[in-house]
Amino acid sequence: MTKPQLARIAALVLSCAAFACASAATITIVNQNAPGIGFNDPTPVAPVGGNPGTTLGEQRLIAFQHAADIWGATLTSNVPVRVGASFVPLSCTENSAVLGSAGANEIWSDFPNAPRLGTWYPSALASKLATVDVSSPGEPHIISRFNSRLGLFPDCLPGPGFYLGLDNNAGPAIDLVTVLLHEMAHGLGFQTFTDDETGAEIQDIPSIWDHYLVDNRTEQLWVNMTPEQRVASAISVDRLSWNGPNVSAAVPAVLDPRSRLTVFGKAAGKAAGNYAVGDASFGPPLGRKPVKGHLMPVIDQPDGTGLACAPLSRRNSWAVRGNIALVSRGSCGFVDKARNVQAAGAIGMVVADNAPGAPTGMSGDDPSIKIPSVRVTQEAGIKLREALQGRSRNRSNVIASLGVDPHRLAGTDARRRILMYTPDPNQPGSSVSHYTTEAKPNQLMEPSINSDLSHTVTPPRDLTYPLLRDIGW
Repeated sequence: MTKPQLARIAALVLSCAAFACASAATITIVNQNAPGIGFNDPTPVAPVGGNPGTTLGEQRLIAFQHAADIWGATLTSNVPVRVGASFVPLSCTENSAVLGSAGANEIWSDFPNAPRLGTWYPSALASKLATVDVSSPGEPHIISRFNSRLGLFPDCLPGPGFYLGLDNNAGPAIDLVTVLLHEMAHGLGFQTFTDDETGAEIQDIPSIWDHYLVDNRTEQLWVNMTPEQRVASAISVDRLSWNGPNVSAAVPAVLDPRSRLTVFGKAAGKAAGNYAVGDASFGPPLGRKPVKGHLMPVIDQPDGTGLACAPLSRRNSWAVRGNIALVSRGSCGFVDKARNVQAAGAIGMVVADNAPGAPTGMSGDDPSIKIPSVRVTQEAGIKLREALQGRSRNRSNVIASLGVDPHRLAGTDARRRILMYTPDPNQPGSSVSHYTTEAKPNQLMEPSINSDLSHTVTPPRDLTYPLLRDIGW
């Protein structure tokens, strides 16, 4: 995802209009492609997943309107929302690609009925609140662009590309409707207009978003911070939370208990304790009944670490059989490591990171993997390997327990407020304007599109709509 770009900055003063009864929002797609490309691409295709289009362009437009209708049925507004949309070539390589980007075309402050004065609102939301269209004549409220080359060329993430069906059955492809729901949410207001790299507000005016970002150590809001404090907050990893009442009320019904690794045993020593972990998208999820076993290292590298990128040797197989395998990140996919240690008889896997940073999830998909897997920090991996120095061939007396913390929800702070995405270093276009990647289940508004998402934007599955309600929808 790339950072939504603002096309205009504006302020509006109008006489107050009378409120009309709230109704479902109408969201229309404004086709901004030239003839023969994007939404107008005449390439013949077969109908797929409930999408009856018979050309590539037609199917793209149908998928777009389907996502718009989902948001329209969820939101209320008497002012129709216009989404300027196009399929164009975007940045991509053989291994990665920008799927799309979207954002508010204009932002407004001090309009009629504005809940907060001296505050930027995206034009679609400002129009809803003002009960009149505040945007410049003929301008869309949201601008969006999506990658027309994805999966169709060898230099742009070759493979199945976008799935254009409407049935949420994308398989190995990238579900376009899910991507559209994500990007439309940005355009509706799921973003800050304050620069997360410099901390600077546009014209020294905060975004409505900034009134709900809070440092969970000091309880200071972004809107009350200095630019320097906002810069530090944007790379604080786990210190920035969303403080809006609608999201906070919905969190307990949406998020699952946080996964954790607990280490104990006669030989655990300084390694004993609880560890934050990243969950795997493959294998069984961790539950209240933990998987326990001796932690045993895989060693297949000259430095004493183990990558488990090939079938395990007889010695390593003997070590991990019936135990939990400790391996290092790198050289191959997480799924490959899990497959190899499972084949050797391991009952679980712990992956130690190969670079500093907070533990994040592990991607991949293989239904044949039946063992749980977690990822820990590089620092934790070093500590665990030190504790395993006195092991025997198949026992370490360092017991690993893979389970959940019944007192903490995944991706939340101590007050059960969801965390925002604030990695160090800053990731322009992703930092601050997304939810944390530690949420479980995965949320629509994480910085990456996960394969397990549904076409749902509301609780008890998703926390996107509650945040939009917090800012005024």
